[in-house]
Amino acid sequence: MKGILDSNERVVAEIYSSFFPKVLGFVLNNKGQIADAEDIFQKVLMQISIRIRCRELQTINSTFEAYLFTACKNLWRRELNLRKRVTNRNIKEQVSEETDMAYALLEQERWELFKEKLEQLSDNCRQVLALFLSKVSYGEIVEKLSYASETVARQRVFKCKAKLIKIIKSDERFKNLIP
Repeated sequence: MKGILDSNERVVAEIYSSFFPKVLGFVLNNKGQIADAEDIFQKVLMQISIRIRCRELQTINSTFEAYLFTACKNLWRRELNLRKRVTNRNIKEQVSEETDMAYALLEQERWELFKEKLEQLSDNCRQVLALFLSKVSYGEIVEKLSYASETVARQRVFKCKAKLIKIIKSDERFKNLIP
């Protein structure tokens, strides 16, 4: 973190050589090009630097590599969603780099809060929500988790989602993450 904050060339070069290939592979496998991966990687490094300067970066619960890769994936998915919204290639919404960076940072902080609160749920709730969010059918959820019926699976998904929403909204950071 200190190397990023100080713009230490050796540290930044090591981060690029160690972590960029994985990000490049992800972007290329998801409708991107090398230049897209380079832009995403650079923006995420800038986000991390800004975040370190502006406020304490919460303890990273995973490795720096996992944190960096997740931030890159989220930013690339956001970029893909923005590209889908552009129906005429000649018309592009003018968004300042600072605004774009602020939105990306906000999304990353939301994701981190979500992941943190998800870990507070029971193992069963985490399993149910992971399957649900992976778009697994209720029938498959019944089979995988040995529930009595699809109705039970639906109720369990509903209760787990409600519990997750409740603990997210009860966190004091939640109000700061609403646009």
